Amino acid sequence: MAAGRFITFEGGEACGKSTQIQKLAERLRSAGRTVRVLREPGGTPLGEKIRHLLKHDPDGRGMASETELLLMNASRAELVRQVIRPALADGEVVLCDRFYDSTTAYQAFGRQLDAAAVQSVIAFAVGSTRPDLTLLFRLPRVEALRRLSHRQATTQPAEDRFEAEKEAFFERVEAGYRALGAAEPGRVQTINAAGTVEEVAAEVWARVAPVLG
Repeated sequence: MAAGRFITFEGGEACGKSTQIQKLAERLRSAGRTVRVLREPGGTPLGEKIRHLLKHDPDGRGMASETELLLMNASRAELVRQVIRPALADGEVVLCDRFYDSTTAYQAFGRQLDAAAVQSVIAFAVGSTRPDLTLLFRLPRVEALRRLSHRQATTQPAEDRFEAEKEAFFERVEAGYRALGAAEPGRVQTINAAGTVEEVAAEVWARVAPVLG
């Protein structure tokens, strides 16, 4: 049995993570690998309910930043124990759209919560379950805004509490991601998300192939 591998995808809004996860999953399945595609928050029945509350439910508006942090990690704790660990034990390749690096970027930097407290909550939620590789998609904010505007005009998605944040929030999030990339350059591999879908997919594969073994 091939060893399980855990690969996470990170980055700001509209950076193309979801598209690239699907393309990578298709490539791996074509090569005979069993692939599990997940997202955060979410990925379990309980987690999807938490996701809706965090992102779309009117009752979630104005929630305390500490509440947001704990709900994110409640969803994460369930996902790790119910899905990720069993899948890895079975030799699957787990591809997750966001994981704990998002909490560092969005809650520690974006919400300006105490960094040590945030890391303590993350550690309790995930235990020893850590990504083998994290792909950090970097996209200029002006391009991200263009993509968001196009998406809203063409698909009319549900209102998203995070996408509605002010620019200062996203500037702090970007600073958080830069800090993560600098702190763990081995695990966190930066991807230029401004290229075409195929160009980005080629860069993703160049980073992923060595990790698969």
